[in-house]
Amino acid sequence: MKKKRIVFLGSKPIGYECLHYLIAQQESLNVEVIGILTQVRKEFGDNHDLIALAKAHQIPVIASLNDMPECDILYSVQYHQILKAEDIAKAKLLSVNLHMAPLPEYRGSNQFSFAIIDGKEEFGTTIHKMDTRIDHGDILFQKRFDIPHNCWAFQLYELTYEASYKLFCQTLAHIISGNFKAVAQADLVASKGSSLHYRHEIIDLKRIDLSWSEEKIKLHIRATTMPGFEPPYCEVNKRKIYFSTSCQND
Repeated sequence: MKKKRIVFLGSKPIGYECLHYLIAQQESLNVEVIGILTQVRKEFGDNHDLIALAKAHQIPVIASLNDMPECDILYSVQYHQILKAEDIAKAKLLSVNLHMAPLPEYRGSNQFSFAIIDGKEEFGTTIHKMDTRIDHGDILFQKRFDIPHNCWAFQLYELTYEASYKLFCQTLAHIISGNFKAVAQADLVASKGSSLHYRHEIIDLKRIDLSWSEEKIKLHIRATTMPGFEPPYCEVNKRKIYFSTSCQND
């Protein structure tokens, strides 16, 4: 049987770990990773270099979406660009994305922060078909879990990371074989709700107003504290004063 050809789009630690697993499963799943597209992200350190991983396994590193070859399956894990219809069409069988949030509730970026701000008690991670809209395609697989009381953004990220990697590994064979049932997100909006957030919105969440109540200040600190990124802050005499995780026990 002819091997199915996969192009992997990804970045960040979760992208690295998923690519590592995919490479290890190529023979058993009768697939071949024919190229990767990625973006270097220094916020997460130097231990998750997708380019080095690909080169170690003689997998081509593709310069841009314009250079992406035709394939059978296109798999995206934390890729930074929005794909156009012609990009998605290069996958003859399936184009999927692992989104580290429950859908349809949290499309786009900063999902951990907004879930905490919104006071959500449940979160999750989703594998869905890609279309030209942001995180909008049919859901193929999803894993949900409870959010701990007084959870911080970095803690919710860690929980979602673990759930996302497990979901990727558990469903990879099903994705490749086509063994899944797609659920339209529109069918879930009435019961779950929906939102779409953009990268720039985190700026307003991090800016703390000292006239707020103590409860609201602590909420925003918990919701926007993430190692490797600018901490939440207030402005005093036009200077930024940063908050730290020491507030956790205050």
